[in-house]
Amino acid sequence: MSGVEIITFGCRLNAFESDVIRRAAGEAGLANAVIVNTCAVTAEAERQARQAIRRARREHPEARIIVTGCAATLAPQRYAALVEVDEVLDNEAKLRAASYVGPHSPPAGAGGPPSPAVRERASKPLSRTAGEGGSLRSSERGEGRRARAYLQVQQGCDHRCTFCIIPYARGPSRSVPLDAIVAEARTLVAGGAREIVLTGVDLTAYGADLPAGPTLGQMARHLLAVVPELPRLRLSSLDPSEIDEDIWALFASEPRLMPHLHLSLQAGDDLILKRMKRRHSRAQAIAAAARARAARPEVMIGADLIAGFPTESEDMFRRSLDIVAECGLAFLHVFPYSPRPGTPAARMPQLDPTIVRERAARLRAAGAAALAAALAARIGKMAEILIEAPGRGRADCYADVRFDHMAAVSVIRRMRFVGADGQHLIGVPA
Repeated sequence: MSGVEIITFGCRLNAFESDVIRRAAGEAGLANAVIVNTCAVTAEAERQARQAIRRARREHPEARIIVTGCAATLAPQRYAALVEVDEVLDNEAKLRAASYVGPHSPPAGAGGPPSPAVRERASKPLSRTAGEGGSLRSSERGEGRRARAYLQVQQGCDHRCTFCIIPYARGPSRSVPLDAIVAEARTLVAGGAREIVLTGVDLTAYGADLPAGPTLGQMARHLLAVVPELPRLRLSSLDPSEIDEDIWALFASEPRLMPHLHLSLQAGDDLILKRMKRRHSRAQAIAAAARARAARPEVMIGADLIAGFPTESEDMFRRSLDIVAECGLAFLHVFPYSPRPGTPAARMPQLDPTIVRERAARLRAAGAAALAAALAARIGKMAEILIEAPGRGRADCYADVRFDHMAAVSVIRRMRFVGADGQHLIGVPA
């Protein structure tokens, strides 16, 4: 190989950062390299990353293999010890062009949570860090111009959910200043983006660390006001207990804010939520979904759910299963619980892995049925579709739309839905 291949695991934030990495590596003139951007959310994500590292070495024996991301930040020596790996970079270093100029020594340390020095570096806003290495932005790539773009506005997390290791890898919450967000949004729109997705580790924490303390809703309102050329704005995962009144007001009144919410629920049982150290209750989650549907009846709602959390009984799990229907969820991200060393939940009584897998499968089946029903209910209706690639687009409600007619990429077209196949809507020009 002569170029740079980037293999990304995990969340949209990692996808965003992989685009920053690509730009940083390009500025550095890096070639003949594979960069693996790891995730630490589950043991399965780490297993897949190790598998990808081994495969990369087999397929590219002469390439420089660089490992980075959350798993590499938390346990640098574990990855440096792999014979296939040439270099390990933490989450802060991976965004700088200087990190890709010449070989570097593997980081010191013996694994576990990052050192105080690493945590101190991670506390700097990504806007500042990414400025050294390229850009704040990333995007979903279709053919032709980029139709949808991610814009990271927040990094890190101040909360300590008992199952989550990510705050140790990402550092404390910090927000990108509003003027930097506006400038990047204008650049993205000028480059062809018709939709921007605001993203972060704990998105609803946006602004608390900034001098004026703007809320996420205030920031989004300002962004839409001063960038009128942006047709569509979407929010990524939200904590239902921290959705501020400005978000709700904007959601109800601004058609350019897409009728789609993704809620960080994790469970539907109050005792499990308490043991997870989540900040919302089952009732709050259901109320948030009902409020969204009252404000925008066309809304589609997604959620993250964890199956098989320690001490979860069948009745407790049943309440998570039931919340799919009670919240009217259409898009589920299901995670089988995986103990993360160093987290409180890892010390709790664990369930049999067979039970965890079985419950995850039941949740996924419920999610698939819910999505199929939600799509079928839209047949005969019309919506604005952003064309992402030939024959494929994204509805305002986030549904994936397929069509046979010709349409230019990165434009918005009104379509009528004439069918659904369980995963996609079928559209024709309205």
